[in-house]
Amino acid sequence: MRYRFSLLLLVMAGLVVAFAPLPVPTIAPQERTFEIDAHQFAYSPSDLHVNPGDTINIHLTSTDVVHGLYVDGYDISVEADPGQSATLTFVADKPGSFRFRCNITCGAMHPFMIGKLTVGNNSWLYRSIGLSILAAISFFPLSSFSDRKTKEERIK
Repeated sequence: MRYRFSLLLLVMAGLVVAFAPLPVPTIAPQERTFEIDAHQFAYSPSDLHVNPGDTINIHLTSTDVVHGLYVDGYDISVEADPGQSATLTFVADKPGSFRFRCNITCGAMHPFMIGKLTVGNNSWLYRSIGLSILAAISFFPLSSFSDRKTKEERIK
């Protein structure tokens, strides 16, 4: 009976960790500007973090050949000629992680020219860490119950 109760408590705690809303401080939307340097076959910087509701200005500068920047999920793009820059402006109103990639064929390694735009925080990372800790903690009490049953069965 104690085994079932412990298992029920662990399942309930796991559901709370997985689905309870995390406390997120409200941050006023602001205007963010990123200078992205595009060269064969990378973006620098390639990882952008913004808050939901921010107005994003991306200044794309191409150093060698014509490059583009297409943001998946937002369906927007911009092109920059060699030695020139172009600007892309949008509001980050969709939370999550989005890839941005070159949409102008720029050479043999073109498909690997990608970056990442993260809008909001990565709450699934924190949830998975919490579930892992809960699973590690629950292993010990449950394993002691299974040992007791085998000892009791040995006595009989």
